[in-house]
Amino acid sequence: MRAEKKFISAEYVNRLSQSPFFIVVDYRGLSVGQFTELRKRLSKTNAELHVVKNTLFRVAAKEAGLADLTGSLAGQLAVVTGKKDVAAAAKVLKTYQSEFEKPKLQFGYVGSKALKAEELRALADLPPLEQLQAKILGLLQAPATKLAVLINTPGSQLARVIKAKSEQG
Repeated sequence: MRAEKKFISAEYVNRLSQSPFFIVVDYRGLSVGQFTELRKRLSKTNAELHVVKNTLFRVAAKEAGLADLTGSLAGQLAVVTGKKDVAAAAKVLKTYQSEFEKPKLQFGYVGSKALKAEELRALADLPPLEQLQAKILGLLQAPATKLAVLINTPGSQLARVIKAKSEQG
């Protein structure tokens, strides 16, 4: 492998190692302006979109220990990688695809789990990670709040009875 290809392959391995997910899309038919707009939208979710050379990306995915992509990479492909929230990146791709009918979702990986295009679309329908965390936290706090109210209820009722008696007499 030539030095340039080794450098590019190492760059792919680095991106894949630092990202908990990657999504492969077919970007055929996107103009440069549309591609730039998609990159801007993805950057708001801490995700990046990069055009990849299929053979080098296949080698990089194998070197990174993620997947054997033999036979699954064909055509003009780009890869979305990100820092944390795969659902947010999938939502951007799904929204953009509904507006421009491009890019087409191919497949993705979260950790070592392969996701089909349909699963990525379902993932895009999930609420943002922060919202899910808030819901879980609310569910965990609700029983404690109810318990505190229950414990305080007899004392507050007794205080009201004593106050009412003192006001009468």
